[in-house]
Amino acid sequence: MPEPTKKQDFFEEREFKFNEKDFNFIVDLIHEKTAIYIQPHKKNMIYSRIARRLRKLNLKTFEQYCNYLTSNSGDKEVTDFINAVTTNLTNFFRESHHFDHLKQASLPYAISENQSRKKLRIWSAGCSKGMEAYSIAMVLHDFLKDIDNWDAKILATDIDTEVLSIGEKAEYNIEDVDDVPKEYISKYVSLDRIKKSASISPKLKKLVHFKQLNFIDPWPVKGPFDIIFCRNVVIYFKKETQRVLFEQFANILQPGGFLYIGHSESLHGISNRFELIGKTIYRKIK
Repeated sequence: MPEPTKKQDFFEEREFKFNEKDFNFIVDLIHEKTAIYIQPHKKNMIYSRIARRLRKLNLKTFEQYCNYLTSNSGDKEVTDFINAVTTNLTNFFRESHHFDHLKQASLPYAISENQSRKKLRIWSAGCSKGMEAYSIAMVLHDFLKDIDNWDAKILATDIDTEVLSIGEKAEYNIEDVDDVPKEYISKYVSLDRIKKSASISPKLKKLVHFKQLNFIDPWPVKGPFDIIFCRNVVIYFKKETQRVLFEQFANILQPGGFLYIGHSESLHGISNRFELIGKTIYRKIK
């Protein structure tokens, strides 16, 4: 009797029946709903994340789950399905050089340009649990001494409704704030060492506005924005989708506005409307 192949092992030695057809259906559906492209080697990730939904719904196979998603009663499950599949790795002050540049260059420029109307708009696109948005808020609040005299807002969007609810609560595990500079901890974070929790200051919560947004749907945001953070998001999209997204970002950015992207991302061959001015830091030129 021949030895089973690795491919057979993967699909057969599982709690739930899962085959190539199920995987392809899930990959196609997530791309249809979000434009996210799941690569073939991500089978383990898809299995482990969707298996939680099968347990929750008391289903026995992935085929049953796929059928449920396309049934009349499966509309609500599509939201939970998207939440389960999307990746939400995030930290406070992740890629810290971006926040150095924010403080030293993009904020001073944006504030100077908007001094007369005192209006400032920043977008954290793909904000996950809100750590990026609150990191921006700390830098902004600390830098802009007369912020109470400004109409300053940070829009924080994500496709995942579960992570948005975490961001709105603004309560994190105490170890989550390890990378927050000490001077910001004392000003903007309340630590409870007994509960091992960290709460973001109300004055920062007031600056950040959370909203669910799917990049492939019409954007319910008008802008224009002075600064956009969209980091470690477009790596999950195909090149043609990236081109459309960065065209939309350029359209909604102020002339000379700043765009921050992830460490493994690049606009080379994607958009000619930005110039590279630093490590994964771009500025709109047209």
